Amino acid sequence: QVQLVESGGGLVQAGGSLRLSCAASGSLNSINTMGWYRQAPGKQRELVATTITTGGITQYADSVKGRFTISRDNAKNTVYLQMNSLKPEDSAVYYCRFRMVAGNSYWGQGTQVTVSS
Repeated sequence: QVQLVESGGGLVQAGGSLRLSCAASGSLNSINTMGWYRQAPGKQRELVATTITTGGITQYADSVKGRFTISRDNAKNTVYLQMNSLKPEDSAVYYCRFRMVAGNSYWGQGTQVTVSS
C-alpha cells in the first residue's frame, strides 16, 4: 500500500515562507513525475508545480513563478515545495501527486496553507 504523507502547512503572514514536504511510503515502482496541486474553497484543483524525476525538468503555474521552488530527493521518494513571498491568494489545501510510469497516480491527503493579509 503506497501512501503519500504531506507536512509543512500552516498559517503565515503575507510575505512569509513555508516549505511543504511529501514523502512516499510503501513499495513504489518507477515514478514519472512528482507534483504539487492546490485547491481553494469553491475552486477547482490546479497545478502548482511539477518535476520529472529524470532530467530535472520543472513546470510552474504562472501565478507562482519566481516565488515557489519544487525540488525532490529521488532516493527518499520525497518532493518539496519551497514557497516564498506568500500572498493571501495562495491560501488553499495543497496536495502532492506522484504519477507513475505505468500511468497510475497517488495523491497525498492534503495540507492546509493559510496566508493572512
